[in-house]
Amino acid sequence: MTASVSVGEKKQFVRWFLGSYKMKRRECIWILNYLLSNDELLEKTHFVEEAHYCPRAMVMSTTESKQIPFQFYKGKLMTADAEKSFHDLRLHPDEPLYVQLNFPSIPPAPLYLAVLEENPHMPKGASVSEQDRLIAEKVLNESLSSYQEETILKKIDEALDAGDKERFFELSALLSVVKSAKKMESD
Repeated sequence: MTASVSVGEKKQFVRWFLGSYKMKRRECIWILNYLLSNDELLEKTHFVEEAHYCPRAMVMSTTESKQIPFQFYKGKLMTADAEKSFHDLRLHPDEPLYVQLNFPSIPPAPLYLAVLEENPHMPKGASVSEQDRLIAEKVLNESLSSYQEETILKKIDEALDAGDKERFFELSALLSVVKSAKKMESD
């Protein structure tokens, strides 16, 4: 997670995000486009996890997410009214804004990781311990390796069905490399 993220990196991420996902509420698209058009506001915007701990925050979800479509937090108040939050953005562009985007990100997209910042308002007890982070990273790596193996095996089956010997040997060699890497990680 990065401490200081440039406006250019944030713009690149938001453009990618809008092009890659559909939002549960159309107002979220308007808000994200407004952020893109306002460099001063985007400079004060921070992409974080657990944004509900922040003094001024928005939580937005894509259609693929099981999370709430939209929430806006200001102090102790919370609303699902996107128009009120948009009005607050226009009236207070100088206040920090924390944005949490709920979308499928396994493995995490590099553009997302580039803009993701540590949440400074996260309670001390709510943060993830180093041991938990290492366990989660190991599980993620194992799942990614298993997914890669499954994908290669499907492609090997397709090559066999098509009678493509060259592709079969190429994919078999790739499978050996992936299995070797997986074995080295587990040792």
